[in-house]
Amino acid sequence: MDSQPALPLLLSKSSIFPDKDSTLDDLKLSVSDLPMLSCHYIQKGCLFKTPPFPTPHLISLLKQSLSQTLTHFPPLAGRLITDHSNGYIYITCNDAGVDFIHAKWSNMHVTDLQGSIDEDVSEAIKGCFAFDQTVSYEGHFKPILAVQVTELADGVFLGCTVNHAVMDGTSFWNFFNTLAEFSRGAKMISRTPDFSRDSVLISAAVLKLPAGGPKVTFSGYAPVRERIFRFSRESILKVKAIVNNKNTNNKRGDDGAIDITELMGKHRNDSLIFRQGNLNPTAEISSFQSLCALLWRGITRARKLPAGKTTTFRMAVNCRHRLEPKLEPLYFGNAIQSVPTYASAWEVLAHDLRWCAEQLNKNLMAHGNAAVRKYVEDWERDPRCFPLGNFDGAMITMGSSPRFPMYENDFGWGRPIVVRSGRANKFDGKISAFPGGEGSGSVDLEVILAPETMAGLEADPEFMQYVSGY
Repeated sequence: MDSQPALPLLLSKSSIFPDKDSTLDDLKLSVSDLPMLSCHYIQKGCLFKTPPFPTPHLISLLKQSLSQTLTHFPPLAGRLITDHSNGYIYITCNDAGVDFIHAKWSNMHVTDLQGSIDEDVSEAIKGCFAFDQTVSYEGHFKPILAVQVTELADGVFLGCTVNHAVMDGTSFWNFFNTLAEFSRGAKMISRTPDFSRDSVLISAAVLKLPAGGPKVTFSGYAPVRERIFRFSRESILKVKAIVNNKNTNNKRGDDGAIDITELMGKHRNDSLIFRQGNLNPTAEISSFQSLCALLWRGITRARKLPAGKTTTFRMAVNCRHRLEPKLEPLYFGNAIQSVPTYASAWEVLAHDLRWCAEQLNKNLMAHGNAAVRKYVEDWERDPRCFPLGNFDGAMITMGSSPRFPMYENDFGWGRPIVVRSGRANKFDGKISAFPGGEGSGSVDLEVILAPETMAGLEADPEFMQYVSGY
């Protein structure tokens, strides 16, 4: 990566409060929320062309829209509190406010942040987010949310930083979409979050934390490279066809495409996979699982691991629809679990792409109601924070989702040019999946790897033949 560039000029910083007082009771952190206390705040944002109106109007509009949005998302304007009588941690919806930051980077252009297809992601992106390297436990005494508007020479970057113990990607993008709606002039919210706390995720178990709170479990400053690998719909369909033993010319309409308009990450084939709680072995392997298998093989090959070394591919899964009874699709908070798939380096490379995809598919299909509940029970026996990192040199962690509506964020002057993330929770082997900016089922993979591993992946013919632009 580049050396750290100068930061944008800070023009103003203020607190924004909901435009109506909150009446929401304190929300107890769940079994999915508590492990995130040792993770960095989520940092995601969108790059736009310059709005067709003066900057003072832009700042006023975004402040007003944020205030309106916070009324419908009162936990974001609150703080974390610990009840020392029992050890439980809550979000108190006390209207304490969020940070709003206005910055300017006069010599930075849209193309600088967008980057080209064959370059590493610019380090300048990191300057477009607040609360850099902030651990979620610090929400006890820092705002849960910060919004930073960074003016560029020919555009604007809107970055949101939010406490990961308070929400996951599904909730994050519902908030971001709602903020865009109010900015466009909406009078009512179209996707109301569900703040219920009556599921199996709400536990009597207590997470005991060290004095001062937990620390992240990886080095945020280890040398890594960050690339965006783009996959077109056609390229993904080719990978999926190979995995499912289909003729690549027989695309069966849109059946194989990733539909990014689906609601907040719910999988298209859930009804196939989960029928009255039973697994359906005839469900085909999905486009995204096929892409993950391609990545698993490419990174394992690039790492040059010993044949007997156990590799791990972890995938974050949305549990809202996996539980019985189901959570609401717009359940607010974290409702994710990490599903690991293990195989030796020899198995990953000696078998074909289909075999790798089958291993991922088998584990994801098996993660239904019983598996979700067992995950909760196991955590209750040993409450702990989630260990993020590549501890043995052979781990891959897939997060985010190409089904999140990241580009459905027109604030009144057009769709985003690209979506980018900050420095948060990045380490060797961390991958994040975004919908492609061109839509139509394309996917962007944000890949973080050790420099020598990245060079190996870039030279891998099996992987690179499917990457757009090569």
